[in-house]
Amino acid sequence: MDEIRIEMEQAAHEAADTFFKDSMGGIDRGACGFAWVTIVPVHKGNTRLGKEERREFEALGAKEDWTGKTWMIWNPANYPVQNIDTLEAGARAAAKVLKSHGFSAYARSRLD
Repeated sequence: MDEIRIEMEQAAHEAADTFFKDSMGGIDRGACGFAWVTIVPVHKGNTRLGKEERREFEALGAKEDWTGKTWMIWNPANYPVQNIDTLEAGARAAAKVLKSHGFSAYARSRLD
């Protein structure tokens, strides 16, 4: 899981950095907000497979969200801006990496 986590974080950071420099001109401006990756479990949490799956999510740095049904990785790019578009670029890249490894992952965001 460490390899996947590192690949995800690098892809997210590179995507956010590229967007920030190319589209925002390196200036933190525009709409403020948050972005994260939502991971949807395949197995029920109280089964052996469900428990293994959730340990994998935790190894990726995910935490259970407020619904208790999905998991989330907050600001996977770890990019220090408030611009929602930049953070979304990172979240989309992170979700793409997770999907390539078989996870059901989606980028999400909200305005502040």
